[in-house]
Amino acid sequence: MSKKARLEMFDNPYPARDYCITVRCPEFTSVCPRTGQPDFGEIIIEYCPSKRCIELKSLKLYMQGYRNRGIFYEALTNEILEDLSSACKPRWMKVTSRFSPRGGITTDVAAEYPSSAAKPLRRTGNTERKSGSGRR
Repeated sequence: MSKKARLEMFDNPYPARDYCITVRCPEFTSVCPRTGQPDFGEIIIEYCPSKRCIELKSLKLYMQGYRNRGIFYEALTNEILEDLSSACKPRWMKVTSRFSPRGGITTDVAAEYPSSAAKPLRRTGNTERKSGSGRR
């Protein structure tokens, strides 16, 4: 496995204010660990920053690290959440992975920080699936 790209942060210009940042990575790719076939999807990161925000160029390089990596959807979604929440320590964060159809099946995986194990995940209009296959 290759070394992960270093995630960089910058100071939140409004740390006293609650606001939400949504970052979309619509060209995410990884590899199925069982078949070796490529998986295509979108990663959606929503977070309410505390003292630090995620710098986008470093995030792009971090995401590209999954391109040739064999990993299950559930593992990569939770790994991304752990890496990002550890780096920026947000008030709240949600990572949703939405993978293109394979064999007529689509998969969405969502994970939240802090853990929402005791309650259902928050649903927002930002992560609803659009019609169509998602492939271009």
